[in-house]
Amino acid sequence: MILSLRTTILGVLAAVSCHIAAQGLNSGYFTTDYKQRHTLNPAFANEQQYITIPALGNINVRTQGNFGYGDVILPNPLYATEGGKSLTTFMNPYISTADALKGFSKGDNRIAADVSINLLSAGFKGFGGYNTIEIGTRTSLGLSLPYALFEFAKNTGNRSYDIGDITAGATAYAEVAFGHSHDINDRLRIGANLKLLFGAGRADIKLRNVRADLCANDKWTVQADATANVSMQGFTYQESQEEYNDPQRGTYNKVDDVDVDGAGLGGFGMAADLGAVYKLGDDWTLSASLLDFGFISWKNNMQAVNKSKSFVFDGFHDTAVKSDHSGTIDDQTDKYGDQLADFANLTDDGDQGSRTTGIGATMNLGAEYSLPAYRNLTFGLLSSTRFNGKYTWTEGRVSANIAPLKWIDGGVSFAVNSFTASMGWVLNIHPKGYNLFIGMDHLLGKMSKEYIPLSSNASVAVGMSITW
Repeated sequence: MILSLRTTILGVLAAVSCHIAAQGLNSGYFTTDYKQRHTLNPAFANEQQYITIPALGNINVRTQGNFGYGDVILPNPLYATEGGKSLTTFMNPYISTADALKGFSKGDNRIAADVSINLLSAGFKGFGGYNTIEIGTRTSLGLSLPYALFEFAKNTGNRSYDIGDITAGATAYAEVAFGHSHDINDRLRIGANLKLLFGAGRADIKLRNVRADLCANDKWTVQADATANVSMQGFTYQESQEEYNDPQRGTYNKVDDVDVDGAGLGGFGMAADLGAVYKLGDDWTLSASLLDFGFISWKNNMQAVNKSKSFVFDGFHDTAVKSDHSGTIDDQTDKYGDQLADFANLTDDGDQGSRTTGIGATMNLGAEYSLPAYRNLTFGLLSSTRFNGKYTWTEGRVSANIAPLKWIDGGVSFAVNSFTASMGWVLNIHPKGYNLFIGMDHLLGKMSKEYIPLSSNASVAVGMSITW
């Protein structure tokens, strides 16, 4: 993971990067023998004991947002007559303002991404209950851009723009988790996970109260209070020397890139998962869990700020995108990154010492109804809320779950969340000695020619285990 102003903001803006504190497969919450169900509620146990296949036990990737690649990258209106690049950006002057901005929300335009990879885990019976041990990695990204920023980038003709706040963030860490669950009585079961967190890196970029005013020669005076905080072993900002527009003021240094020299542990922390399951009669089961309630204490905080709160910016410029060569998309991202680096106008402020950050907690509330006429068919209602500042989201999901045979179960679901509505599914195959699950909380929609989803909403989870 590259934690830079350029890649963190623009990789997501172009929907090229995806990823990350991870959200589990919600479609599998009510799938009884889904081996990784304890990641959604630590009170859940498995009928079988298991050990995952290394690095393939549970891979979970999810992105969510209310804008995406298909809103930023559009067909080139001149391609049919003049050739050239078949794709361009929404800033192309030959695309009308109405068509260019119709895909963006009038409020905040957000993308949240989570990726988790289970390197190795095991579940076994003992100590009066069911136990789990897990080793894995997690990454999280978040981006929030106000509508006025896209309006300003398109430059619809206004002389002043109150853009608002721009935020971006990323976190990456490894975790070692120890879980246990057991019955309190024949109706109530409780569980907990204790997690040790080993931080790889954390980046937080904030531009507050951004305003742009047109000045001479089609340039803009930008006012903002910008700060970039990065905690990562060996991380430094790279600066270049720039000249002031007023020659009498001489030169100044400006952050235009970053460097990471070596690798190591950037921070250490702890977190906990807590959960409970309660059987309400023969037909209903209620459940609740609080996941990833914890923190990471980072060794350093490399900070960059815009020491001049008012500066001149020469505007964003359209860049066409080839559709027949996927590598060129990265080139366009770099070019936009350079423009955003100019827009932020940051200067290295040095190491500010240690800091402590949260990792984003998730709360799940579930209710499951078992059909009296056929107990292998159940219906579930799951409410999920992720608490993560600007990147907080909520979701409600209804599901139908069936176990037609002893060695296979799964279900289908429908959800509405803070970003979109989605269909999900899970298939869990667990004959003697082996388990394979695969599922999605959001079906993939249309793809670009580079196989990038046009929407920022996507989800896939897959895993394999040896069971006994």
